[in-house]
Amino acid sequence: MSKISVKIRPQAKQNEIMSTDPLIIRIAAPPIDGRANEELISFLSKTLKITQSSINIVHGANIKQKILEIENLSLLEIQNKLKEAQGRLL
Repeated sequence: MSKISVKIRPQAKQNEIMSTDPLIIRIAAPPIDGRANEELISFLSKTLKITQSSINIVHGANIKQKILEIENLSLLEIQNKLKEAQGRLL
């Protein structure tokens, strides 16, 4: 299990990875009723090609800076997949 820190920017025009160091992701959903968190998990599961249940928010569910736990991938694998996807729309 790997942990990553991510800063989200909700209510963007589209979902995209803005930066990988530090990790900044734009999310199209608004930060209301957990919709931005759901969209973040969905976006990352598609980007990393893993199930949504493999991603958990362990800190920061109600703020923009979050810590995520990701199962089944090493930190290096996560970083490589995020760098590949940076700037692409999924």
